[in-house]
Amino acid sequence: MPRFAANLSTMYGEHTFLDRFAAARADGFQDVEAQWIHDYPAQELRRLLDTHRLSLVLFNAPAGDIAAGERGWAALPGKQEKFFRSLEIALELAHVMACPHIHILSGIVPEGLAAQVCRQTLIENLCNAAPLAAKAGVTLLIEPINPRDMPGYFLNRQADAHAICQQVRERTGLDVIKVQMDFYHCQIVEGNLATKLELYMNGIGHIQIAGVPDRHEPNIGEINYSYLFRRMDELGYSGWVGCEYWPKKSTREGLDWLKDWRARNCIPDN
Repeated sequence: MPRFAANLSTMYGEHTFLDRFAAARADGFQDVEAQWIHDYPAQELRRLLDTHRLSLVLFNAPAGDIAAGERGWAALPGKQEKFFRSLEIALELAHVMACPHIHILSGIVPEGLAAQVCRQTLIENLCNAAPLAAKAGVTLLIEPINPRDMPGYFLNRQADAHAICQQVRERTGLDVIKVQMDFYHCQIVEGNLATKLELYMNGIGHIQIAGVPDRHEPNIGEINYSYLFRRMDELGYSGWVGCEYWPKKSTREGLDWLKDWRARNCIPDN
């Protein structure tokens, strides 16, 4: 049965970030995720998680100057020092938050840089990062992202991400690098969601959802999420499902999809 995590970076925009923890708990969420948490004191975030009986299940490693267009460095040659510093910061935060997953961003490919060079850089960085993640008890995630929302991002397709993870597993003997499968991005780039879910189930470490094409609630748009949630259960997916969408109105107004799912599965709101 899917375990839904509210994404506090996209949901509850009607509140300040630190007030979103309480809002998520009031709507029945027990788990949360976030994109960027590094601007806030770690101990304050830990206190909010404890106060509201929440678990943080995913966050992004530092990825540089987002406003200036940076999106991480894991696949960028010559940026290894920045990558490992961001990983070090993220692992320290994961320890404080007891967070099991860290999303590692691959980066925007500079014009003229060969894709194969970036691929090898990403594999080498992940091979070197894997023992650190294993020691910390953390799974590192890489995510294919659609080029419409993030032009130039290195990783776009599920097959490429899973092949990279497989190479890291073969070279290190460690199963700590997995794929963050965002159905929103996957639908835009390649579709065929249910088949890809089944094909890649063993390599998926985390799933995210949003409606397509506008990234609103999952009951708005072209994806049949009720069917996909059933397939997750049938395939034995036991991880979290991150709700990384932008509410069309207020967050609470848009939660009918979750209330309906809870009612059908006899799950109380709190």
